[in-house]
Amino acid sequence: MTDRPTALFVMAPENLSRLFPPQLMNRLCDLLDIDRRLVVARFDCPEAADALAKAEILITSWGCPPIDQQVLDAAPRLRAVLHAAGTVRDLISQSCWDRDLLVSSAAAANAVPVAEYTLAAILLSGKTAFALRDALRHERPNPHADRTLGNYRRRIGVIGASRVGRRLLELLRPLDLVATLADPYLEPAEAAEMGATLLPLDDLLRGSDIVSLHAPDLPQTYRMLDRRRLALIPDGATLINTSRGALIDPDALTDELVSGRLSAVLDVTEPEPLPVDSPLHRLPNVFLTPHIAGSLGNELERLGSAVVEEVERLVDGLPLKHPVLQSDLDRVA
Repeated sequence: MTDRPTALFVMAPENLSRLFPPQLMNRLCDLLDIDRRLVVARFDCPEAADALAKAEILITSWGCPPIDQQVLDAAPRLRAVLHAAGTVRDLISQSCWDRDLLVSSAAAANAVPVAEYTLAAILLSGKTAFALRDALRHERPNPHADRTLGNYRRRIGVIGASRVGRRLLELLRPLDLVATLADPYLEPAEAAEMGATLLPLDDLLRGSDIVSLHAPDLPQTYRMLDRRRLALIPDGATLINTSRGALIDPDALTDELVSGRLSAVLDVTEPEPLPVDSPLHRLPNVFLTPHIAGSLGNELERLGSAVVEEVERLVDGLPLKHPVLQSDLDRVA
């Protein structure tokens, strides 16, 4: 193929083989004129200069520095940035938008394992599995006597119709659960199509047995679950956070969890990681994991596959499947 677009990998080099194992790399090299041995993590290194001058497409991921005006000046042929990771907020500068670059993100692919993790957390929380696991170390609990335990008609409140929130609602739909959704950009009919009832955030919190947070980390969502809103959540409910720790007031959350009034499954915290002396490490009603909900291990190949599919569409003259638009950045991660 003599008219293949010229491309360059820009990311931390250790990510390349995880995102593009041999079969995917071979597909990519069939579609693009790209040196599989050249991976740059800095735009000012000598290896980058010649490649940037020729590049029409940048394939980026974690470890790629911001693409600013200086980079664009060195890359006059650049027309697309395909990001094999989630947010492009800190990657794509205003200069990129001014040049009308095509931008794509693998955020939808990264949403899949986050939603799967959340579904598992919801179902295990409904069974009180985390607390019962700890209780087994010290006593012989009798879960059969607990009529509040179980997942039949459990009320699940989903905050944010993000990619993760939407994928989670798809996974919840076949189950005997009752889903509600809070999102200021949705209409009730749109929520209904997802299998959820749209509610104001305060009403969702008051009526949920399990609250799952999937809003983006933006200035307007900072501390959206403050002390007042956390107090609205019913006694005995569980809060799940796989989004960002900054969305919850950490002091207010700690007080609620130390009191035992609420339980939590926290894959993200503020700060992250928590200090070793944080009481959350020792509470039986708190299940902590070290930011593992997103793509890890063999799940990274899904991100690479999403990028290869975007390359195929570009080569075939088709629109991108997962474009990122500047107008979206005020309400998505």
